[in-house]
Amino acid sequence: MLRVEGLKKVFRSGESNLVLFENLSFAVRRGEMLAIVGESGAGKSTLLHILSSLDRASAGDVYCANLHLNSLSQDQAADFRNRETGFVWQFHYLLPEFTAVENVAMPLLLRGQAWEQVEPEALRWLSEVGLGDRARHRSGELSGGEQQRVALARALITRPKLLLADEPTGDLDGQTAEAVFALISRLHQEHQLTSLIATHNLSFARRCHRVLRLRRGIAEEVSPESLPA
Repeated sequence: MLRVEGLKKVFRSGESNLVLFENLSFAVRRGEMLAIVGESGAGKSTLLHILSSLDRASAGDVYCANLHLNSLSQDQAADFRNRETGFVWQFHYLLPEFTAVENVAMPLLLRGQAWEQVEPEALRWLSEVGLGDRARHRSGELSGGEQQRVALARALITRPKLLLADEPTGDLDGQTAEAVFALISRLHQEHQLTSLIATHNLSFARRCHRVLRLRRGIAEEVSPESLPA
């Protein structure tokens, strides 16, 4: 489903270059849930941005199915993100002036689809994440956990192949974080997603199929069972 070969990312820092990571190579099979762990600054978010074509690597290649992401134009990359990937951030980034159902519908509205066509699908996804009764509420009227559920519904309404989540429970308390992770796990299975989840929560990472650890610019695969609970 996803193949990464010799990936390198360099940032300019003053008069010198900062190599965030280099020679990263790994593959993710269709249907897998891969956790990406590592200390802050290890490059987890940057890696997800490259895999979703939000950013470009300094060297190396990324393939999603048979699509070579490095060769995409800006417009093609935007279309790839809208159709093939769903992204959930640590902060929900809901548009405060719109209701929950309008936020969920936004990716399809941006395709030019009519509201009458999109609204039933957005309502269905809100029901999928347990918020069917909160559809007409604006983001400020929702709890943190509810806002993240709306963001998850928004990410999945396009029926993407890839779900990319960057610390999706990082801003939530323990109980709410557990509920959101359990929801992600359920939707991953029910909708046959391929999911990559960057997380500091090693207990959650242990429940993924595989774990990739970024450390000192190097990626190494470790067994989920070897992580502390």
